[in-house]
Amino acid sequence: MDTEAQHTERDRSSRPSDSEQPSEPEGPEERSRSAFTGWIARWVPGGRITVTLLALLAFLLLLSTFVLQPFQIPSGSMERGLRIGDRVLVNKLAYRFGDGPRRGDVVVFDGTGLFGHGDYIKRVVGVGGDHVVCCDKEGRLRVNGQSVDESAFLHPGDRPSTVPFDVVVPDGTLFVLGDHRSASSDSRDHLGSPGGGMVPVDEVIGRADWIVWPFGHATHLDRPDAYGRVPEAGAGEADGAGAGTGDDVSGGTAGAALDGAAGGARRSEGADG
Repeated sequence: MDTEAQHTERDRSSRPSDSEQPSEPEGPEERSRSAFTGWIARWVPGGRITVTLLALLAFLLLLSTFVLQPFQIPSGSMERGLRIGDRVLVNKLAYRFGDGPRRGDVVVFDGTGLFGHGDYIKRVVGVGGDHVVCCDKEGRLRVNGQSVDESAFLHPGDRPSTVPFDVVVPDGTLFVLGDHRSASSDSRDHLGSPGGGMVPVDEVIGRADWIVWPFGHATHLDRPDAYGRVPEAGAGEADGAGAGTGDDVSGGTAGAALDGAAGGARRSEGADG
């Protein structure tokens, strides 16, 4: 019998395979983290599933607070683009770095003390320094002397405004209007009030960038081309019109306040409000 071969075979079979090699011992940091999560899981009802859900909720809360926030549209003041019941996502970082709101942007702002209580959603028509007039001979708005064709987004059958106005927008503020001009309470309605109906840029929460619900109406909200030919403030006006202060007008009804009150839009914290 080949005893040397037998001994070699026994030695080989008794040697642990690579897969059976003991794993590296956990370091102090890994053991501490594992012990902490294990302790949390033991004390929280539901264990690790509950801990995971709580972490997800915390993430969504941070996202809603600093990056994206959903809002629900409760009124028709921004039809035809935004309908009653639509959910929009507001980009809260849109103006945090770089340029501020631009003409044509749809913005959500805190209207407390300006338009009423709560948050509102409107379209920016004029920015600081702009001269906004209604209306030219064809019934269109004029911004810095340039007529603006708003037919692509105005509510069908609506005129740009049923009342005349002539305003210069102070620096650091915005002149805003609803797309459904005959059913919107906006800057026109507060021209005679403190602040002149202007919205301070600091009160802007963010830019409405997406309709996310209902799915059949989901879309990205692009800035319209209507204001693309408007010259910058102070660049000269085609008609040479002078600045005006505007009159106190009462041109609309319920705005799109986003505070959950009757007739106002509701803020959705992380989901459907």
